[in-house]
Amino acid sequence: MKPKRTVLCVDDNEQSLSHRKIMLETRGYRVASFTRGEDALARFLQGGVDLVIADMAMPGLDGPQLISRIKDASPHTPAILISSKVRIYDRDTQADVFLPKGMHVPAELLERIRLLLIRKRGPSRMPARPAQRDSSRVGAA
Repeated sequence: MKPKRTVLCVDDNEQSLSHRKIMLETRGYRVASFTRGEDALARFLQGGVDLVIADMAMPGLDGPQLISRIKDASPHTPAILISSKVRIYDRDTQADVFLPKGMHVPAELLERIRLLLIRKRGPSRMPARPAQRDSSRVGAA
């Protein structure tokens, strides 16, 4: 059985956060959810987080600031930025993916998560097999 991946979800809208958490947990992810960026950053720094999903506009430490700090600590951790207020995000951000709320279906979010986690893990590695000699090529140069 594959180990569960941990997703850090941050959104000041508790209803959106709850929906996202249930959707991810029913797909086999472990979810750490927070309504404040500062609390999410503290949890991230404890380790064990595989991917971050952050709302863009939050009081205090907002989504882009949170992702920037996470990328400073762990550049290879995938991050998704979500916003209900902005449809196209053209500011410089360290997020790997930007999704406007309401413009994507849950299946799209799940697929983005899956692809980002595969990219983080790298290609599947085949078990190392001992090199076999080709006896028909003995003495060939």
